[in-house]
Order: sequence, then structure tokens, then C-alpha cells
Amino acid sequence: MNKVTIHAPATIANLVCGFDILGLALEAPYDIMEMRLKEEPGITLSSSAAYDLPTNPEDNVAGASLLALMEAYGKPIGFHVHIDKQIKPGSGLGSSAASSAGAVVGANHLLGNIFSKEDLVRFAMNGEKVASGVKHADNITPCIYGGVTLIRSIFPLDIVPLAAPPLYVTVVHPQIEVKTSDARQILRKEVLLKDAIKQWGNIAGLVSGFLKNDYGLIGRSLEDVIIEPVRSILIPGFDEVKQHCKDAGALGGGISGSGPSIFMLSEQASTAQKVEAIMKQVYERLGIDYRTYVTTIGSAGVRVEPMC
Repeated sequence: MNKVTIHAPATIANLVCGFDILGLALEAPYDIMEMRLKEEPGITLSSSAAYDLPTNPEDNVAGASLLALMEAYGKPIGFHVHIDKQIKPGSGLGSSAASSAGAVVGANHLLGNIFSKEDLVRFAMNGEKVASGVKHADNITPCIYGGVTLIRSIFPLDIVPLAAPPLYVTVVHPQIEVKTSDARQILRKEVLLKDAIKQWGNIAGLVSGFLKNDYGLIGRSLEDVIIEPVRSILIPGFDEVKQHCKDAGALGGGISGSGPSIFMLSEQASTAQKVEAIMKQVYERLGIDYRTYVTTIGSAGVRVEPMC
């Protein structure tokens, strides 16, 4: 086998209270990538016409991730990668993570799966550094592992996959861009102890809610007193969407990653569809273009299929 097709899913990072440490994979949308081994060493890149992605490997998130994998491989090897990007950059849905994770999972498959998932996360974090200037794994990890994940530590890397009950995820993506690097710059460098204590309680409650299949606890724990109050000012309609969706029966939700996408979790499909209708109403009234998704947690993460 020397050619594969890769489906790399969108992800939601932070999960409201778990800044940089919690994330989940979505069943849809996902990027589609094609990768093949080539005779000459090195990386070549191409992409669909939708977005003007860099072709220099050092400047491309997939390329930077592959360079890290190739350095660890230690033998001359060459890859060509074509990226059909379905997850819009700057959406807050892990666009850079999908390309980074998809590239290293695909390459590992072509090399006979010689690297562990933890290795692949470590390689793919180099792509996130290209995108945002910081190595973070809250999108990368669920993209590779699937489901819900906790990153207890980056250095050293310590990943904890979490069980979770069935959940429906509704996402609205206002068609504005919020760069991760910009969204990080506006955050407070220090927090009050009382806020930190409340945040720790919410993180512990959310993880416990997932593990105990306790929807009520999940809903009560989807609260952020540190990041969301600052970042939400960048997203028109945020407070209205969140409150109306909770009034309609959603468990809760918030900013997806650094935004501008907003996600809400629901126990029932019918509630998730009501939430989508509310999101549409808000952004139609505001006159802002948008896209919505009603999906579930993606248990598989990146999927790789052989090409004929």
C-alpha cells in the first residue's frame, strides 16, 4: 500500500471550562486528505481551490507535523499530501489540528503503524505551533484518539481518554474569523483564586459527569468564569445564543476552541435540532452569514482507507 485517503474530523477544544486540557472529536465535518509515498525524499503539498494553503512544508501545519515524524523515522522518505479542506481555518473547529493529525496518522499507516498515538500527538503539535505560535494538544488529541480526551500534561505528554454518554452536538459557525493567536493575546495573565477554585470544580464536575453518564452534572459543569467572559466579546450574538439554547433544553455549551463557532450539547436529537433552529434565528436577525452542524461525538478520530 502506498496511497491512502484520510478523513480528519473537526474537534471542539476546551469544552467550556477545560482550557487547553479537554477536547472532543465530532462525527462531522471533516477534512479529506490524500497521501502517497513518493520515490524522492521530502514533502510536497497541494490543496483544493477553496483555501490558499502554504506549499512550503515548514509553513504548512501538515508539513510541519510530517517533518517531525520524518525526523523521528530517521530514514529517507517522501510524501505527497493533497488537502481538501472542509473545516474552515479560523472557525474554532480544529482546522489546523485536522490537517496536522490527519497527516501524521496517514503517514504512520503507510509506514506500518510504527508510532504510537502519543507519538503522533507529539508530532502533530508542531503543526499547532505553526498555526498559533503555541504547542497545544486539546484539538490534536481527540482528533487522533477519538471521543473525549483529557490532556493532564503537555511536558511530559500525559493523555487520558475519557468515556462519555451519548451526546448530540449542535454547532453554529458565524462566518467571521477569530485567529487563535489573537484570541490568546486578549486573555488575562492572572486570575483570582476564587475564580480558579470555581473553575477547578467545574472541570472535575464535567469529567465526573462524563464518566458517570450524569447529564445533569455535565450541564451544571459547563461553566467558564475565566476565558469565556473575555473571548465572548469577539463573537456577535454569543450571549443570546447560549441563553436561548439552554432555555430550549440544551445541557449547556460555549465557545468552540477560540471561536467564533459556538457549540451546545444535548441529550436528545430533538433538542439538538431545536437548538440549531435557535442559532439560525439569531444570526439571520443579526444579518451574519453562518453554517450549522447537528452531529454527535466522533468515537473513531482520524480514519484512514487504502486507495486503489
